[in-house]
Amino acid sequence: MQSPKLTVGILSATKIEFELFGTFLCNGIEVTGKQSVHFEDFQKLLLQGVGGQELIFSTQQEETDTFELIDVTIGINFHWERKENQRFKGGLKIIVEDEKLTAINIISVEDYLVSVISSEMSATSSEELLKAHAVISRSWVKAPHKPAPQPPKGGVKSAYPPLYSRLKELALKNRHNPTDAENFLWENLKGKKLDGYKFRRQHIIDDCIADFVCLSKKLVVEVDGKYHNEPDIQEYDKLRTQLLNKHGFKVIRFTNEEVLFNIDNVLDSIKLELTHHNPPFRGLGGRLIWYERDAHTNFDVCADDHCQRYQGITRASTEMVQRAVEATRGEVLMYNGAICDARFSKCCGGVMEEFQNCWADVRYPYLRKARDYKLDTSVPDLTDEAEAEKWIRSSPKAFCNTKDKQILSQVLNNYDQETTDFYRWKVEYSQSELSALIRKRSGIDYGEIIDLEPIERGTSGRLIQLKIVGTKNTRIIGKELEIRRTLSESHLYSSAFVIDKELSEGKDIPTKFTFTGAGWGHGVGLCQIGASVMADEGYSYREILAHYYPGSRISLNS
Repeated sequence: MQSPKLTVGILSATKIEFELFGTFLCNGIEVTGKQSVHFEDFQKLLLQGVGGQELIFSTQQEETDTFELIDVTIGINFHWERKENQRFKGGLKIIVEDEKLTAINIISVEDYLVSVISSEMSATSSEELLKAHAVISRSWVKAPHKPAPQPPKGGVKSAYPPLYSRLKELALKNRHNPTDAENFLWENLKGKKLDGYKFRRQHIIDDCIADFVCLSKKLVVEVDGKYHNEPDIQEYDKLRTQLLNKHGFKVIRFTNEEVLFNIDNVLDSIKLELTHHNPPFRGLGGRLIWYERDAHTNFDVCADDHCQRYQGITRASTEMVQRAVEATRGEVLMYNGAICDARFSKCCGGVMEEFQNCWADVRYPYLRKARDYKLDTSVPDLTDEAEAEKWIRSSPKAFCNTKDKQILSQVLNNYDQETTDFYRWKVEYSQSELSALIRKRSGIDYGEIIDLEPIERGTSGRLIQLKIVGTKNTRIIGKELEIRRTLSESHLYSSAFVIDKELSEGKDIPTKFTFTGAGWGHGVGLCQIGASVMADEGYSYREILAHYYPGSRISLNS
């Protein structure tokens, strides 16, 4: 049975350097050896009609031909972020995306899984753990992802997947075939030319494609031709505007003529809206944002931790990894006839979190709270602040509560082992450090930080909503990843934390904040460290999956 193909976004830059090991075909021409593609040169090729809208380097010998990308960034926004050269099997596609080039690997699903398992953990892990990870990684890739979650950098619901796929195709077509007015306006907006604001073009928001959008200010700019004067089209535009308004976006419209013959007035109008339009927030100036794989419009998944860590054949693979993938070939987790959205993280902290507390408000019965332990299945109510604090400040028994270096080395690659504490951890900030950090990460000046107040916790004690109280501003942020990103230069280990404040005598402003936390990652689904301990204790991969995805079953999927 031939494995289906997957497209994986690897690298985005204005210049991409790579080396082809073997003979590849590009536009019918044989190519090999060292290559480089510049954004400017690529644009010239497109204008000359050479190579269509993309460059594809197809392998002739899939088993032996490989290519190497130079200076791939891994661990984006994490404490161990770095660049390295990475080698890949399969084909290479290069496209234009957001004024840069993006390198995409075209790879079979099963070959992709071999790399994911070797990248997510050590290739020398126990075979039952590798089998379990092969099944969940395959399930995650093949799952339909029906919740239609929010993309990064905008916090807006994407369209339902079947429609979303069609919208992706249409948005890409529109991007490559703009009207004269759209092209002219884009030349004035791209690259943060307009007062430093970043705009995107042909961007999907719910069931709409916006001509231009500034996500940070929730401003949509539409450029309309004469046919928009027709009654039916005006009614359609009205409905689209209402839908965008519902998501907190303001919509402003210009005609083609206004853009082409009065661009200064158009830009002044946009600047005015950017200055005066503030995105709506929930509660005390708060909004909930979550981050999902539907952010990727031009490929299936990315190669970083945002999706699944994928580093080609750079990470050493072993015969055991190959055996694990082959032994589970085609196996996926199913629940009620649908492939499971099989999430996983490094360390749950003792209790698994539920899906809806981290992403879209959808409940999956197989992603529910449970104790990460077989001998004690009791779970305290960690949505209660007192219970959560008691839990986080203690060190309850759990599969993932281990300091066994041999077991940890199975799950943690070298750079992951730069983190020494994960089941329970501490982070300290001075007042100046924390206030500067929050201002930098959120773009909001809170002044001095008076308090960080828990508003809502999930079933593992992870914060869903957190109130930041400052001398200049008070707002509520969430969900868990947004909290982690706001409170760290990279990502705080998890949002399951409590805070101790130190005050100077006679003053109300804290001088020091100490975070005591539990777990590493979102805590939903399989806990990699806990699963490693289970495998070491003799549990089979089926028993491991039954523990972390209760009620699911393993089934063959073609």
